[in-house]
Amino acid sequence: MSAPRGLFVTGTDTEVGKTWVSVALIAALRARGLSVAAMKPIASGGERDAAGRLVNEDALALQAAIGGTLDYAQINPYVFEPPIAPHLAAAEAGVALSLERLAAQAQDLAAGADIVVVEGVGGWAVPLDERHSVADLARALGWPVVLVVGLRLGCLNHALLTAQAIEAAGLSLAGWVANAIDPGFERVEANLGTLRARLAAPLLGHLPHAPGAAPGELGAYLQLDALPI
Repeated sequence: MSAPRGLFVTGTDTEVGKTWVSVALIAALRARGLSVAAMKPIASGGERDAAGRLVNEDALALQAAIGGTLDYAQINPYVFEPPIAPHLAAAEAGVALSLERLAAQAQDLAAGADIVVVEGVGGWAVPLDERHSVADLARALGWPVVLVVGLRLGCLNHALLTAQAIEAAGLSLAGWVANAIDPGFERVEANLGTLRARLAAPLLGHLPHAPGAAPGELGAYLQLDALPI
């Protein structure tokens, strides 16, 4: 079986560090000599830049991580100003999200790179419109999933339920990354041990709580040998 042309990064919840992990993943892939494209298909929480464009800081971080080789619109086709659930933001803006458009744009990016890192929005079950969720977007792409587990109270339940949902969607959970979002989280190693025992997918790395760390530093915490790349 040929290697996938992309990876879909999702999280156990919002604000668990999907962008942080995506940037680390891009750095680790580039360190292997791979050309990497990135995509944040949908983002809510945008601000106007100096040129008056509505942009999202997560998408900008992905653009910087790949070396600025793609235009912003290629990375982030849908961006909404209010930092609210994407289906609400899209409805308020009068925009109908097209999974077909997003899947086609991802394939275009894949044609020009060794691999595409796609960062989802919110958690796995977050609605995108009246009928579709982030899970449907991931299915439209069909690429293996990397799960970001934000290490905080409740992460065991959220990680295990999300892993079950990914499997139920017929997608491959390629691996998971533990992200230290709460520096006061207790029993870290015990929690990691529980997840290692209960998740069939491999642990790809444990990112420390290190605000301001450079992408290359983050990438060094990941071990990608288990990924199908």
